[in-house]
Amino acid sequence: MAFDKKKFAQHMLSFIEKSPTCFHTVANVKEELRENGFIELKEAEKWVIEENKKYFVTRNGSSVIAFKMPNVQEYEGFSICASHSDSPSFKLKENPEMKDAGYVKLNVEKYGGMLCAPWYDRPLSIAGRIAYTDKESEYKILTKLVNIDRDLVLIPNLAIHMNRDANSSLKYNVQDDMLPVLSLSDTESSLIDIVSSCALVNKENILSCDLYLYNRDKGTFWGANNEFIASPRLDDLECVYSSMKAFIEAQNSKKVAVFAVFDNEEVGSGTRQGADSSLLESVLKRITLSTNKSEEDFYVELAQSFLVSADNAHGVHPNFVSKADPVNRPLLNGGIVIKFNAAQKYTTDSLSASLFEKICKSANVPYQFFTNRSDIAGGSTLGNISTAHVSIPSVDIGLAQWAMHSPMESAGADDAEYLKNALVSFYSTDFCISE
Repeated sequence: MAFDKKKFAQHMLSFIEKSPTCFHTVANVKEELRENGFIELKEAEKWVIEENKKYFVTRNGSSVIAFKMPNVQEYEGFSICASHSDSPSFKLKENPEMKDAGYVKLNVEKYGGMLCAPWYDRPLSIAGRIAYTDKESEYKILTKLVNIDRDLVLIPNLAIHMNRDANSSLKYNVQDDMLPVLSLSDTESSLIDIVSSCALVNKENILSCDLYLYNRDKGTFWGANNEFIASPRLDDLECVYSSMKAFIEAQNSKKVAVFAVFDNEEVGSGTRQGADSSLLESVLKRITLSTNKSEEDFYVELAQSFLVSADNAHGVHPNFVSKADPVNRPLLNGGIVIKFNAAQKYTTDSLSASLFEKICKSANVPYQFFTNRSDIAGGSTLGNISTAHVSIPSVDIGLAQWAMHSPMESAGADDAEYLKNALVSFYSTDFCISE
């Protein structure tokens, strides 16, 4: 297993490094789509859709849906793959600077269900977007991405001498224990000064911000044969990158290929840019109506469609084997994980699983299964939320990883390319499910 054969994973790690927040992720996706001939549409404008053309639309700068029209007018449904752009982190509150004991700390709150301990004693920085105005158009709100690309803040741990229970029964209070340190209190550089300088926008014109902490550690290969990768935000940018590459590469003469990246999965998807919004249904319906088809045609097309919900999965942990199901134990580098749950936290059933198994086999890609232990409740993902709005057959899949929701996660170096290859097959397949 040679290092120089890991080019796909290496490119993926580079993509993740350039994508510290959901806003940067979507900006990088947009850049790649444009480079491959995709045309940007706006939700606030009428759409003109043509055969054999490629398009994309964004919402909030943090979600994107792209689609490719086949070269026939009488297309037969949609091939959809969905993933998410956000990851657990700390979000800065309004007026974040707090002076205490001679230092400036930043007031933050948790975004998503995160592992807190790994955030300590690690070089961190701040990224996101600012909302601002300018003197010429006072009431027009503009946005700009910000990434303070240097080691800026750190959350220092408390020494073991002052907390003898640190290794046994520590609980984390974000408001008291996990505020990042920015500077000494007598500094002349405030956070807004640093942000405005980075954005090249006068601080007086900045109205508000969506700013997050992010881990400065770069993605890397590790293991005796470089068989593993470690990186921030593998959940779910590993699936975003792999599905994007597959979507761009694949060709289909009968179905509309759709690539969707939603924001806010980590906090329940209940936003205007989340999977629990009108976004996917709206885009699919507008495609239909813009190609001179009726609303009745739209529902016929949905009945011939399929959704792959791509969100990473838990690999069996070598130090905590008892936490895994006795039988279904996904391995890193074991291929794509097909996820099942009796309570329908995952949408997979026998029909959708069977179709995806055939797709994997046609691409010569290994696959495996995940179920939770029967006494451990699992998390939910995009599939069941999306299909509540667009009711089509769906399968929940992912790639096996360790330390999900840590600022540094691990996965198999081969699995991202496995996913790309399987999704090329999916996007290229004229599938049919007979119920």
